[in-house]
Amino acid sequence: MQKQTWKPSTLIAPIPPAMVTCGTMEESNIITIAWTGIVNTIPPMTYISVRPERYSYDIIKNSGEFVINLTTSNLVRAADFCGVRSGANLNKFEEMKLTKAPVSQLSCPCIDESPLNLECKVKEIIPLGSHHMFLAEIVAVNVAEEYIDESGRLRLDKASIAAFAHGEYYELGRKLGSFGYSVQKKKKAKNNKLNKNRRK
Repeated sequence: MQKQTWKPSTLIAPIPPAMVTCGTMEESNIITIAWTGIVNTIPPMTYISVRPERYSYDIIKNSGEFVINLTTSNLVRAADFCGVRSGANLNKFEEMKLTKAPVSQLSCPCIDESPLNLECKVKEIIPLGSHHMFLAEIVAVNVAEEYIDESGRLRLDKASIAAFAHGEYYELGRKLGSFGYSVQKKKKAKNNKLNKNRRK
């Protein structure tokens, strides 16, 4: 395939339009963050990158905590609103009719309508340029029971999780495989061949 070379830019997609809550139960805010992800497994660690001029920046810097709330297709309008309007001027929970709910390890609330909430404690703030990265440990995860099956497995595939790609919102759709399926296929084929040879 032929390609053009462009100047450096942030063209990685899709990414999560995560709704990040901060503050306290009494005075809280929501900021929508696309620059987030997982950076470590043990301990589980994540990050969010925030512009210092954003209203939530000082709240998170001073409290040292935040909650990442996954966005579903039903929450996309709220996620977009919380990304383009400032909490300095209005109450985003009230404007979007979202429900504050307490979490187990932090003082700030989560969004009750979100199917999964990651409670995060800031470990380091790294100035990068336009954004500062809040490197944080995930200290607890809250999961809606309706997405846990009989075996205790989390079924986020049932939650209509949203994705963000190049300025557009999408709902995750068709399953293409499971982690490790490429290796499992080979093992399964090999085992089938062995079993066939044993029967001869």
